[in-house]
Amino acid sequence: MNDKQVQRFVARYAEATGSRIVEKSPMHLTVKLSPAADRELTNRPYYWSYVDRAGVEPETMTYVFVTDSQRYDEQQLRQAKAEAEAAAEPGSLDQAAQSALARSIGFVHGSIQGRTPREDLYFGSRKLDQLFAAARSGGSYVCLFQEPERRSLHPLESVAYTAWLGVNLRVEFACDMKREEIHSYGISLATGNIQENFHERLSGLKLTPKLPANVHAARNGVTPARAMSLIEGHLERKLRSADFSWAEGASRRLQEELDILAHYYDRLLETAEEDQRDAIAAQFETRRQEIRWQYEPRVTVSAINGGLFHLEGIE
Repeated sequence: MNDKQVQRFVARYAEATGSRIVEKSPMHLTVKLSPAADRELTNRPYYWSYVDRAGVEPETMTYVFVTDSQRYDEQQLRQAKAEAEAAAEPGSLDQAAQSALARSIGFVHGSIQGRTPREDLYFGSRKLDQLFAAARSGGSYVCLFQEPERRSLHPLESVAYTAWLGVNLRVEFACDMKREEIHSYGISLATGNIQENFHERLSGLKLTPKLPANVHAARNGVTPARAMSLIEGHLERKLRSADFSWAEGASRRLQEELDILAHYYDRLLETAEEDQRDAIAAQFETRRQEIRWQYEPRVTVSAINGGLFHLEGIE
């Protein structure tokens, strides 16, 4: 994940949470957090408990998120040098001081001002991981509507929309090696029709969280719980026809490792003292469980995210 991708992600997170981008450059974003984002990112439980109890207007924090620290520091150094040179000129001290103050001071509640905290964002950084976790938590489920391609000219004309349950599933094939697949499914809650690669269909549409005008939802014939069960059955049938030669190989390697382990511990138990055998047997069983966990083939399915998508037409 490069600098530009990190900055795009932060900008999208700010937009999604209602935060305000105060300043932007190719190297950084200065973001005034919304109340929801502040609760998620700043770890101020006592402040927010006070706000909730007192019912006062909250004052959220402002962060400088730096996505290219080297270029940003160079820019800040050039700016500081320019301000120092300007300050050396007669009559320019007050102006330079005010400029430096405005650059380095962020807004704090009331008339008290303090330095705006800076966070360097790069793949693996603590704050970026926190932003990822917040995005996963807040974006694990959505409810969106397709924006109509054309606006109705008649106020009584209404377009039928179908509710689709969309879900992205991670399938993990694991043994002493691991492979993952992402499966995106959509199922119509009106008809039960299942579509694969549903994410690709959604990526070509304009979606909004607000119900468009002159739209009505078709009656659902399938509950979300039933729809999820149908998707699981569809995926299970698909996985049954997959190539599982990797599992056969893993099972052979598992048996080989268990045989080597048993050969070692059988001889160890034969020569061990009576009072040591229970401890050795317990260690043997622990190692057997570790090897099984490492080599035993297994397939696990987990949901990444999902949502209800109201799309034009009856399908």
